[in-house]
Amino acid sequence: MTRPLGVAFVGSGFNTRFHIQAWRGVRDADVRGVWSPNAKNAASAAALARSLDVGNAKAYKSIAQMVEDPEVDAIWLCGPNQARIENVEEIVDTIARGRGTLKGLACEKPLARNVREAKAVAKMVASVGLTTGYLENQLFSPHVEAGKALIWARGAATTGRPYLARAAEEHSGPHAPWFWQGTLQGGGVLNDMMCHSALVVQHLLTKPGEPLSSVKPVAVTGHIASLKWSRPTYVAKLRKEMGADYGKSPSEDFASVMIEFETADGHRVIGEATTSWSFVGAGLRLSAELLGPEYSMKWNSLDSGLQLFFSREVKGRAGEDLVEKQNAEQGVMPVVPEEFLAYGYTNEDRHFVRVFQGKEAPRLTFEDGVNVVTTLMAAYQSAEQGKTVAYPPRGIDKFVPAVAQGTWKPRG
Repeated sequence: MTRPLGVAFVGSGFNTRFHIQAWRGVRDADVRGVWSPNAKNAASAAALARSLDVGNAKAYKSIAQMVEDPEVDAIWLCGPNQARIENVEEIVDTIARGRGTLKGLACEKPLARNVREAKAVAKMVASVGLTTGYLENQLFSPHVEAGKALIWARGAATTGRPYLARAAEEHSGPHAPWFWQGTLQGGGVLNDMMCHSALVVQHLLTKPGEPLSSVKPVAVTGHIASLKWSRPTYVAKLRKEMGADYGKSPSEDFASVMIEFETADGHRVIGEATTSWSFVGAGLRLSAELLGPEYSMKWNSLDSGLQLFFSREVKGRAGEDLVEKQNAEQGVMPVVPEEFLAYGYTNEDRHFVRVFQGKEAPRLTFEDGVNVVTTLMAAYQSAEQGKTVAYPPRGIDKFVPAVAQGTWKPRG
């Protein structure tokens, strides 16, 4: 009997903790450890893994130390965008020097901040022959997987392929300060969350069993705006709480993109995606729709089937025990039990464990991650030019959004 796959994490924030919680539903793999530049946070995340009995995890002193450990077979990259290049360089350098080996490397969205960086990451990893996995949890959400399978098996099989997909991810703003700073994160809400929604619409429009490339982007129309966080009251709030000055260097808090696709069977289909940091509601809301000639599907993560009510007399500290990015503790509140499962983390992690064990072909690789970043940059370019752009646009490898340069100014 072979030993379980040993997995370690780069990063110790909320994303890593979602994965660690999801690991309760993953077989044949143990969480071995965590590295973070914040040693206290790394130790806390490792302790979480031990408390959940998903592995005898420890905090590592460096990424190189993780790679060198023979108990670690694969690494999940969950650190901040601005550290992606240096994190990958340390992994690749350690392997290239013969100090360690890995069976695979998985990377959270987005793969990098722009196309140049994304291609650099993919090239570095390919130089040491690593199997890759691009972590896009929403494609693995049980609701998305079940809805897509049934729509294609019943509706599309009898009345024709779907022609319109919609997806959205909306909440009131990110957890950590670096997300808010375009020069660090690489943009605003478009770069942070459109990677989810843009890939979800392409996925839903792709026939099961066929590659994403069978639904090819040909044109992108993007729009960005700062609807809430550039208003004086919220500029002051953001400066105090997150250290970001949106009076001087704002990032967009709303983005929309329309992607026109050509399918392998000769159809023109449409994907519409929306993301927002200016959403007012119970907390994080994920949604998706798929429409065809005689059918449709829809999903809203806040329609969870469980609601609680707390009167004005129920008072307590703010938290996120009901739903991610929770905005209130009173009134009628939807609850998303086991968010890590509902959002797709469990299915995603189970899949990539099997990939790195050689039991399955990867559904998403770093190549897909590069394609997603290309779509995001095309959307930024379209928004800056105020027109639809052909995909992929010329010069996209060298393009850096104005938001990422700290020079973008919202209209009005």
